[in-house]
Amino acid sequence: MLSPEKIADLTNDITDSHKNRAAINKLYREQDESHLWPIDNNFNVTDRAIRKAQKHMKEAGYDYCGFEYSYLLDQILSEIVNTSY
Repeated sequence: MLSPEKIADLTNDITDSHKNRAAINKLYREQDESHLWPIDNNFNVTDRAIRKAQKHMKEAGYDYCGFEYSYLLDQILSEIVNTSY
């Protein structure tokens, strides 16, 4: 499992913020294992975290990418997993 730091490092060379976030999303999705431990049997944790991150960025009016975006996704993933039971 890649850490948020490693994911951000792997995508650090992508300077376009939209493409950087897409690459980070892809890496998070590739290591997603939420199907092995379904939460309420009805959603993918990574996809839900990505949607929440996008909503947060829109509401905040801030364009996260790189380390900030990777840490934001990691935080949201943790919140979803830890509050769903």
